[in-house]
Amino acid sequence: MKLKYLLSVILLSLIGLVEARGQDVAIKTDLLKDIVLTPTVSAEFGIAPKWTIEGTAELNAWAVNDHYWKHWMLMPEGRYWFCQRFAGHFVGAHILGGQYNFGNLDNDIKFLGTDFSKLSDERHQGWMAGAGIAYGYSWILDKRWNIEAEIGIGWVHTWYDVYPCAHCGKKTRTNQQHNYFGPTKAAINLIYTF
Repeated sequence: MKLKYLLSVILLSLIGLVEARGQDVAIKTDLLKDIVLTPTVSAEFGIAPKWTIEGTAELNAWAVNDHYWKHWMLMPEGRYWFCQRFAGHFVGAHILGGQYNFGNLDNDIKFLGTDFSKLSDERHQGWMAGAGIAYGYSWILDKRWNIEAEIGIGWVHTWYDVYPCAHCGKKTRTNQQHNYFGPTKAAINLIYTF
């Protein structure tokens, strides 16, 4: 009887020493980009009770109907969670960089000082780098699955060469530069946490 009592006291004491831990790692994909044939994969790691770091990679390596939106991009982000990590509201700061080859995209879009209609008759090939801030919310679906929505704004600087058409190899302008200010991130992520 004394042994059962002693073991019960020891076990109850040890329960108080065990730290309640949430998820430490999340793997995710952006459903919006997956729909437009730009696969993404992200990994997010908890580094403190309300802080995480995320790394995202995306790739679009093909042309569809001779329209070019080829690119690769890496985007690391630091996040602060208002309640607990991987749940609820968060704000983040991100940087991004990559390479692109855009062209033969029929449009008449002029947005925040950027004339995307140039991509109707020209192909732009170059590099990009930028930074931004973001806000998002993560909904817990069950023990391991979440859905997350995020929007970000910021600045992207591009260095590029211009070609007269999608398949032309002769450059018409070199070493062009452009600064873009506006949305840098829009995501609906499907997340698995562990």
